Amino acid sequence: MGRGPGSKWGSQLRLSTVGLTLAIAVGIGAVGGLYLDDYLGTEPWLTISGVLLGSAAGFHQLIREIKRSADSDD
Repeated sequence: MGRGPGSKWGSQLRLSTVGLTLAIAVGIGAVGGLYLDDYLGTEPWLTISGVLLGSAAGFHQLIREIKRSADSDD
């Protein structure tokens, strides 16, 4: 009944943070886009770009964690 990073518990804990990671990535992209839009006067284009880039980064991390979890289950 191990609780280390390679155990089933470790895998479940790592996957439980994926949703939070996705939300944080989108939030950082949105806030960065809002700041740059305000600074450069390009509303709403950089906010949209920031949200899209944050979403892409979040989904990239999501896929990496799912693959890592699937590899450790084998």
